Parts: sequence; C-alpha cells; structure tokens
Amino acid sequence: MPKPPDPARRSDRSRRAILDAALALVGEVGYNRLTVEAIAARAGVGKQTIYRWWPSKAAVLLDASLALSGDAGAGSGWTGFPDTGDLAADLKYVLRATVDEFNDEKYEAPARALTAAGAADPELGARFTERVLEPQLALYEARLRTARDAGQLAPDTDLRLTVEMLLGPLTYRWLLRTAPLTHAYTDAVVDGVLAGVAKVTAG
Repeated sequence: MPKPPDPARRSDRSRRAILDAALALVGEVGYNRLTVEAIAARAGVGKQTIYRWWPSKAAVLLDASLALSGDAGAGSGWTGFPDTGDLAADLKYVLRATVDEFNDEKYEAPARALTAAGAADPELGARFTERVLEPQLALYEARLRTARDAGQLAPDTDLRLTVEMLLGPLTYRWLLRTAPLTHAYTDAVVDGVLAGVAKVTAG
C-alpha cells in the first residue's frame, strides 16, 4: 500500500520554492515591481499559500535573505568564524569567502536588490539589520574580542569600529562597482586595518 504524501515535506518544498522565486524575481525586476502574485506564479503555488506564512512581500524577502545567507555560508565551507590563533589569517579567510559570494552571480543580483529594498522600506531594513546583519557582525566582534583578550589587540580597541573598517571598503566597492573585488584587495584591507588599529591604540 503506497504511503500517503508527507504534508511537512510538501510544505518544505513549497516554502523553498517561494523563497527561491522571491530571490530570482527581486534580482530581475527589483523590489518596487515585485509582487506576491508574481512570486506565487513563479513558485507554482497559490497566493494564499504565501499569505498563510508571510504577511507581505517584505516578510518573504526577509526570510529569503536569511536563506541566501545560510546557503552562502554553507557554500563557503565554514559554519563559524575560524580561530586558528592568527587573527589576520582568519579575517582574510572569511573576507575572501565574502568576496567570492559578492562575485557569484547567484547571490549578487538578489543581494543588490535586497540592499536596495532595505533602503526603500525602513521596516524591512530594520528587520534585515536585526536578523541578518547584526548576527554576522557579532561573529566578527567575537573573533576580535578573543584576539583582544589574548593580547593581540590593544585593550582599548573599539571592536565595532574595527569591524566596520574591515567591511566598509568591501561594501563600498561592491555597491558602487568602483573597482573589482579581489582576494588581494581584501588581504590589503585586513593588513591596513590591523596596522592602523595598532597604531591608533598605541597612541
């Protein structure tokens, strides 16, 4: 006797199809032209299926961005911030993976659209910062804090400012396309920031 369909598995497939459709469409048409109807049609589900799980297209995009971040993390080969004892090497490893993600067209178009959507929709932007950005920044801060506790950074090092100095140049170059993002560039950013922090904190 054949087994009846598994509702949980079917729901997972539908949910993933909706998230994938939202990412694909927002990369193609942008946030303003994105609609729940279009997401439903691309995913092959009814519009009410989407509204059963999410109240708006912004909420769909938020979960889609979380899924995108999770896929990127898994694809980069690491699930947490490495701690080899060599802070510069660890930062370079993670930032190189970030550059690879930025340069991957699978993530590039949706990520740009989500960034623009967060700027246009304050609620989405705030929730994106809380659920996606802040947890990622916290990983950097935790690794820097370990280095500071180990005496590798000065005791008065501003951890959040250091994280922003590491990620700011990459984000700027990526958003404005001022120059290619390369591993050599990220390595130079890490070396420059760590040298600058040491110089400033040392007085």
